[in-house]
Amino acid sequence: MKVHAVLMAAVGLLGLAVAARAEDTRAGEYRISAPVTQGNLTVFLIHGKDAIAGKQYLTLAEALEQKKAVVHETKEVNKVSVENLSADADLFLEAGDIIKGGQQDRILAMDMIVKPKSGKVALSCYCVEASRWSQRGKEDAGKFSSSPGKAAGKGVQLAAQYSRDQGQVWKEVAQAQMRLSRSVGKSVKQEMSPSSLQLSQEDKKLLEMVERYVKEMGDAPKGKKDVIGYAAAINGKVENFDVYGSAELFAKLWPRLLRASAIEAVAALPKDKKKFEPATAAAVATMLADAEKGGKKEEKVIDGRVHLVTRKSEKNVFFETYDRARAAPVHKSGK
Repeated sequence: MKVHAVLMAAVGLLGLAVAARAEDTRAGEYRISAPVTQGNLTVFLIHGKDAIAGKQYLTLAEALEQKKAVVHETKEVNKVSVENLSADADLFLEAGDIIKGGQQDRILAMDMIVKPKSGKVALSCYCVEASRWSQRGKEDAGKFSSSPGKAAGKGVQLAAQYSRDQGQVWKEVAQAQMRLSRSVGKSVKQEMSPSSLQLSQEDKKLLEMVERYVKEMGDAPKGKKDVIGYAAAINGKVENFDVYGSAELFAKLWPRLLRASAIEAVAALPKDKKKFEPATAAAVATMLADAEKGGKKEEKVIDGRVHLVTRKSEKNVFFETYDRARAAPVHKSGK
């Protein structure tokens, strides 16, 4: 009854139609599943209808792996360029994704949609590796060979996506490395490039810790064809959510989303192993409502395909990326 009362209070304050059940929670157009928890990380799956039907997107990771995209180094810190080589598939690039290689590793600053046979298209990015401006090992300094994952931690992501401040990005990277090193019990900085966030996220002991989360939580969406997003809570606090235009796109991105959340959870492991109140679906519903309706709304047409909406409230920053060709949102996220 106490949980139900809290939930109904959220309805009254936010005007969001939410109904509590034993199995799930309704939140406007979405249904929020019962939580899945491993250690200090709790994941809520978000169910809903596809906003974009029919033709789907290639993700950057799969396009690079399949040689259907090339990300070129421009020798400008805050700009690279991408080519979609596919003859018929649109390419979706997500803010927060790390691209590895080139003169230095970068983080993408905004979502982008790139049409087939695009030619070179400029991408806004920030450096997540402060001390290198040359070839690293056997990597190609003229392009980026892979997009192995997302930058873990909303501090790094917001510094690039919202603050758009290179100095702040470097500061957040250094803090992320410090927190990870504390939790892992040794430095996660790699000799080949100590300032590289991506190489730190590849630390062997860290990955062993991350794998415990992935093993227990990776199959959470399995067999559920209407899952279009998720929310993550760490140490009992809801930290972020991501909702996509289709269940197919979410399914492609789910492994890297979970890994990023697991890395962030490792970084936030409590020093004294103190207990915390578990996060609730009601808290996720509240964040969804606040993100979509709170704060000042800013809109920007990025190009012929992307229309970006940003809102900042006292508690959250919300981003919504519209595919103008389909008149529908392809990605909504809150941090």
